[in-house]
Amino acid sequence: MSSENEIVPKHLGIILDGNRRWAKERGLSSLEGHKAGSDTLKAITQAAFERGVSYVSAYVFSTENWSRAQEEVSYLMNLALKFATKEVHQLMRNNVKVVVLGSEERVEPKLLKALKKVEEDSKNNTGGTLALCLNYGGYQEITDAVKKIVLEGKSAEELTEEDITKNLYHPEVPPIDLMIRTSGEMRISNFMLWRMAYAELYFTNKHWPDFDTIELDKALKEYTNRNRRFGGN
Repeated sequence: MSSENEIVPKHLGIILDGNRRWAKERGLSSLEGHKAGSDTLKAITQAAFERGVSYVSAYVFSTENWSRAQEEVSYLMNLALKFATKEVHQLMRNNVKVVVLGSEERVEPKLLKALKKVEEDSKNNTGGTLALCLNYGGYQEITDAVKKIVLEGKSAEELTEEDITKNLYHPEVPPIDLMIRTSGEMRISNFMLWRMAYAELYFTNKHWPDFDTIELDKALKEYTNRNRRFGGN
């Protein structure tokens, strides 16, 4: 739980990096690393909500990840299917709403159907929103938003920032306040480009499967100590 003096981010974005490196250091397969990372995501998501965070966005599969080995891609898709059909029940019991951000292109119909069912079944939950960014890319999201605006017949002169915001994937998901990236990488890798314009960035050398509530609290404390100015003085 957060203390009275802490400023809790409304929207926490996470780039879950280091599953494969974590596994390699332990002599395990990459697939075992992804399984450990999936378990960490469930634990950290719930812990974030308990601390007052309203939205957690997790970068679970990018549009660029299709270039990985077929075995790894298939395993990640199966993990997503398992989450949507089995592991989601715990989130439902915890009153968590689930939304999925990303392109439907190349995603198998069975998985799409399961994810849509999760969204429908959890739409009235109020214990926090988990946004799964699956087959997601920031460039693609903005491109898709502009395409929708063009199809609506809006002219270039009429176009506003609000138009793009309203046409993003799940536009009700607000801007990111704090973005955490694990495993020592210090870049945003096409994640939530529009929503991350004024996000505070937090990088840690911990691999994602080793990121626990102690590490989460360190990040939240760091956020409390930041001075967010949004271009002001």
